Amino acid sequence: MMKMLIGGAWTDASSGRTMDVVNPATWTEIGSVPLGGPEDAGAAVEAAEGALAGWSEVPALERGRVLARTAALVRGEAERLAALLVAEQGKPLREATDEVRGFAYILKYYAGLASSLHGETMATKAYGRIVIEKRPLGVCVGIVPWNMPVIIAGWKIGPALLAGNTMVLKPASTTPLTTLEIGELFVRAGLPPGVLNIVTGPGESLGEALVTHPAVRKVSFTGEAGTGRHVAEAAAPTMKHLTLELGGSDPAIVCDDADLEEAAAGVVRGRFYNCGQVCTAVKRVYVFSSVADRFRALVKEKTERIVVGDGMEAGVGMGPLSNAAGYERMQQIAEDLSGEARFLTGGAATGTKGWFFAPTVVTDLPADALPLREEVFGPILPVVEVDGIDEAIEGANSTHYGLGASIWTKSLERAERGCRDLEAGIVWVNQHLKIPPEAPFGGTKGSGIGRENGPRALDRYTEERSILIRL
Repeated sequence: MMKMLIGGAWTDASSGRTMDVVNPATWTEIGSVPLGGPEDAGAAVEAAEGALAGWSEVPALERGRVLARTAALVRGEAERLAALLVAEQGKPLREATDEVRGFAYILKYYAGLASSLHGETMATKAYGRIVIEKRPLGVCVGIVPWNMPVIIAGWKIGPALLAGNTMVLKPASTTPLTTLEIGELFVRAGLPPGVLNIVTGPGESLGEALVTHPAVRKVSFTGEAGTGRHVAEAAAPTMKHLTLELGGSDPAIVCDDADLEEAAAGVVRGRFYNCGQVCTAVKRVYVFSSVADRFRALVKEKTERIVVGDGMEAGVGMGPLSNAAGYERMQQIAEDLSGEARFLTGGAATGTKGWFFAPTVVTDLPADALPLREEVFGPILPVVEVDGIDEAIEGANSTHYGLGASIWTKSLERAERGCRDLEAGIVWVNQHLKIPPEAPFGGTKGSGIGRENGPRALDRYTEERSILIRL
C-alpha cells in the first residue's frame, strides 16, 4: 500500500481505512492508498502552513532549481512512471509516456521563469517612490482529475511552488499512484517538508474539507462543471482565489477548402486520444455539406484503423474508459442515439473484461441530441452537416461550454472569423488538442474561470502589494 505525503512524512489515513485502485483494462486491483478525510485535510493544511514562511523566503532562483532537479528525476524515471500510469488510468503507453515527460517539461519551463518573479518600482513627485511587490498567496489546494492526472498536477504544482506558495494536492481517487510516486521524487530533489503535501481520498469528504479550510488561500480545481460550481460556492465564504477548469464540448469546423485528409486525421486524433477522455477533445464536428460525404468516409476509415486494447500491448491506439461510470454512460448514450441517428462505425462495448468501448462515429443527429449539447467524455464523435460558416459557428456556440474549438481551412478570412467569433478560451486553426505550457489555458462561459499555464499563471499564484515611500 502507498501512503500519503504530509509534512515530508509518508502516512496512513487517520481512520486507518484504505481504498483500492483498479486497472480499467483488466479489472484487477493494482494497489491501495489511504482513504483520507477531514482530519487528514487539516493535517496537510497545517503542514503547508508551517512550511510557508521558510519556503517563501527561499530565493526564486533556488525554488526553480528544486523544480528543475525534480524534472530531471521524473525524466529519468519516465518509463516506470508511464507504466504505472497505464495501469491505473488505462491510456496507451505512448500517451502515458508523453504525459510523464510533459510533466517534467512543465516543471523545467517554470524553473526557467524564476528570474521573472519580481515587482516594479516607479518614482513620483507627489507620492514619492512606489514599490509594487508580488507576494505568494499562501497555502494553495490543487484538485486533479483522473483523465490526465500527471500533466494537470504539473499545471498546478509548477507555478504554485515557484511563486513561493505551499500546496496540498488531491489526486483523483481512481488515479493517485503515479502522483504519489512523483511526490517521492520531489522529496529526493530536496523540496523541504510540508511544501508539497499529497493526500488521497474522496472529494465529498477530503476535498470538501480542503476547499472550506479557512487557512487555504487558493483552490485550483479541474473537473466536472457541476462539481466546479460547488467548489466556487464552498470557497466563497472565505474569499479564496479560484481557478476552475470545468470541461467543454469542443467543436471542430471543417470548411470546404480544408485539407480533408489532414482535417480527418486531426479530428480522429483529437476525439479518440485517451479514449476521448480529454477536456479539450473534439466533441462535435460541423462539416460543410459540399465535402461532408468525403470527410465522413475519411473519418470512418481512420477510426476503424484504431486498435483498441490494453495500453501496455504493442500497437494499441486506444485503451479502455477509465472507470465504470464512464463506460456505462457511453453505453447509455449509444442506446439513446440508436433510434434517432446513423452510426458510421462503432456504437457498442467490446470484449468481456475491461471498460472497453469501440471508437464510434455517428451522423444525422437531431439538433437537440445530447452529444451536441453536453460534454460526452468518451469515444463517441458526432458529425453534423452545415451549409456554411455562419451555420457552423452558430452550432459551435450553441452550448453553455466554451473551452476549446478548432477551424480547418486554407482561408485566412475564415480562420480569422473563427478566431473572432468562436466562444472558446483556446482556438486552434488546422490543429486541435495540443496545449504547450507556454500558452495560457482555460475556458469561458460554463467552462470555468481563470487560466493555467504560461507566465500569467504565476500572477494567479501571487498577489500585489503597493508600498509608497516618502523620505
